[in-house]
Amino acid sequence: MTDSFGLYIHVPFCATRCGYCDFNTYTPGELGSPRDLTGPYLDALERELDKAAEKINRPADTIFVGGGTPSLLGGAGLTRVLNAARNSFGISPGAEITTESNPESTSPEFFEQIKEAGFTRVSLGMQSASSHVLQILERAHTPGRPFAAAKEAKAAGFDHVNLDMIYATPTETDDDVRRTLDLALDTGVDHISAYSLIVEDGTRMARKVAKGELPMPDQDTMARRYEIIAGRLDDAGFGWYEVSNWAKEGGECRHNMIYWRDKEWWGAGPGAHSHIGQQRFYNVKLPARYIKMLGEGELPIADSETLTAEENHMEKIMLGLRLREGIDRSLLTPAAQPAVEGFIERGLLVDDGRLRVTNTGRLLADGIITDLLLAEESET
Repeated sequence: MTDSFGLYIHVPFCATRCGYCDFNTYTPGELGSPRDLTGPYLDALERELDKAAEKINRPADTIFVGGGTPSLLGGAGLTRVLNAARNSFGISPGAEITTESNPESTSPEFFEQIKEAGFTRVSLGMQSASSHVLQILERAHTPGRPFAAAKEAKAAGFDHVNLDMIYATPTETDDDVRRTLDLALDTGVDHISAYSLIVEDGTRMARKVAKGELPMPDQDTMARRYEIIAGRLDDAGFGWYEVSNWAKEGGECRHNMIYWRDKEWWGAGPGAHSHIGQQRFYNVKLPARYIKMLGEGELPIADSETLTAEENHMEKIMLGLRLREGIDRSLLTPAAQPAVEGFIERGLLVDDGRLRVTNTGRLLADGIITDLLLAEESET
């Protein structure tokens, strides 16, 4: 992973918008265009990748097609996306190539087609096996479809399949969580991601919470559900490698490790973010604007910043302490060391040559990180 370079490709289209979603995605009604933008988007994406490859002369070690709903492009569309990456940047031998997919827009034929194109990994949105939880989340798939899709992906020859889970949704019970995990594990996938529900400002869910129609997710409930998830996955032979991600040996997402280890990646597509050297930049969000700028021969960059040494230092701590591998303790300044000792005494951190969160510390990782950074700030 020392010199790994990643390519992220954003597909900004969704059939419907989930009530909790604040991603840069658009339904047909939200695009406000009388025509299908899929073809013009793919044309523009090819142009961006060609222009980006002129600046970054490196083959991609990982490719991640996310969204949105990449599977709405179909097997042919995703094949075109991957060919565009291959023809511009090039792809390293043994590269990890992932696409996200909504279970409802997949089929055995879809998985066979993208496997033949060169994809090596599939990530499926599962969220929950309980229909009442999916209803609260406004998910557009039936409860059993993610599990059927995972089995179809396995049957098509994918060794690496992920199921995404959201927990602590209002109306969800502990038994809902256990049942979701049991059905997920029964599919034979080698990776499961589990994220607590976050009520993002500007979403339909946030408006319902503000009106009192839904309760805010409860912190104690989140902690209990996380413990249920961690225990069940540990028992099933999955190891955690990031606070919200578990995999069987060899199933870790190499692309996401590029983010967490502060490596370099180029993000292509509307609203995609990139990190090259100390530069961070992101593309314009609206698909029509993205298409127009590339049609005029411009890279669609909306804004950029150069990370300061202090900002880079903070990110290494924030990301590194969420990983099982932890960080070198010397990364923290002397001002933070008393706080480190306090967390070790409380059983939340361990120093065994690397500074890591313990199993109990995983529940409080964000708070631990915040306190350590505040302790460092007190030195300045």
